[in-house]
Amino acid sequence: MAAPVSAPAGRTSLIGLLSLALVAGAGFVAAPDAMAKAEEEVAVTADEATPEAVAEIAARKTAREEELAALTRDMEISGDRQETIAREIAELDQDRASLNAALIRTAERVHRLETALAESEERYERLGGNEDEVRLSLSKRRAVLAEVLAALERIGQKPPPALAVRPEDALAAVRSAILLGGVLPELRLEAEALAGDLAELTALKRQMAAERDRLAGDARRLAEERARLGVLLADKKARFRARNEALAAEKKKAEELAAKATSLKDLVAGLEKEIASAREAAEAAARAAREREEKGEEAVADASANRLAPAVAFIKTKGHLSLPARGAVLRRYGDDDGIGGESMGVSVSTRPRARIVAPVDGWVVYGGPFRSYGQLLILNAGDGYHILLAGMETIDVELGQFVLAGEPIAVMGTQRLASAATLDIGSTQPVLYIEFRKDGKAIDSAPWWVDMENQKVDG
Repeated sequence: MAAPVSAPAGRTSLIGLLSLALVAGAGFVAAPDAMAKAEEEVAVTADEATPEAVAEIAARKTAREEELAALTRDMEISGDRQETIAREIAELDQDRASLNAALIRTAERVHRLETALAESEERYERLGGNEDEVRLSLSKRRAVLAEVLAALERIGQKPPPALAVRPEDALAAVRSAILLGGVLPELRLEAEALAGDLAELTALKRQMAAERDRLAGDARRLAEERARLGVLLADKKARFRARNEALAAEKKKAEELAAKATSLKDLVAGLEKEIASAREAAEAAARAAREREEKGEEAVADASANRLAPAVAFIKTKGHLSLPARGAVLRRYGDDDGIGGESMGVSVSTRPRARIVAPVDGWVVYGGPFRSYGQLLILNAGDGYHILLAGMETIDVELGQFVLAGEPIAVMGTQRLASAATLDIGSTQPVLYIEFRKDGKAIDSAPWWVDMENQKVDG
């Protein structure tokens, strides 16, 4: 007869205990080397996910990313809805103030929707990551759970002897009772952990479905607002061009100047000297400054959407300006620019096709390609200040045009464009570069931004 088996000390592996219980129920004791081998196999399986499981998780992640991209990239609105939007805009009061106000309101809605989409995408990615962790956890314990189920099935088919029915098997019954007493608590813990993981997986799937529906709804609304903005901008540009017959010649001359200029300082100086619209903008800014000085700031302040000069002096806007686009700040003024110098501006990562708005009232003195900056837009904000924006794909304003703070002026591309200002930034997202200049010299724009201190530098 086999020798009695004492209760195992410490926390032995679940499969080892089950195996020992099964052989004890049949009147045998497992050899120590067999037990060690079983426990070693279980430990390896429990701690490592299979290559197939890892590959499946990677494929799920790629599918989620493609799904998110498709939700916002290819979202279109119906022809009927486009016609409805066009009719709504045609029915607007056709004066300049109404058109400007509609542009600013629509741009604000676009920014809110872009922010909501970015937040939803972040939540969706976070939920997907949690799902992957749960699936890996289940995968790591798949072999253990399979062995547990198999062991339980064998116990069911050949249960341990009952002392009351078969008193001659008393020793085997005691052995089984001792060993099962050690097995069942661990089996219960494993079952509870499995149930918890499965419940969490179900909840994550439900949350991801709700987030996906929210994303799709926001993407549809964003497509509508972008279409509305496109019609409004086309209307305003057509009116401006009709009043400026010399615009084409001005644009050509400005591009020639940009091709010859060796620096941004040279470009700004050349524009105000050679281009009539830039010169007129500088003169208008000087007149506005003189009027404020003579009559006082409050006396000439004009906050209406019909104004043709800045509502207040640029210096008075410190701490009140919003960034032209929502996104993570990648680099600030004075940071290492990655090519041995210091950054002269701020770089912000944006969403693909993000709408860029004017951060301040000002006159457009240049809009077009410039050296390695790509598409460059320069606004004269008055009092010797210029705002430079680069990295956009398209510019929606014309030379000489006066734009209001919050008015849409450009659109980012779908990926990062090469630029001297963002050459080494490790971001695949579009990057907007913003630079402030005072009398031709780059200055730190940080004191002007209302939200700069709350922006976390990414990377």
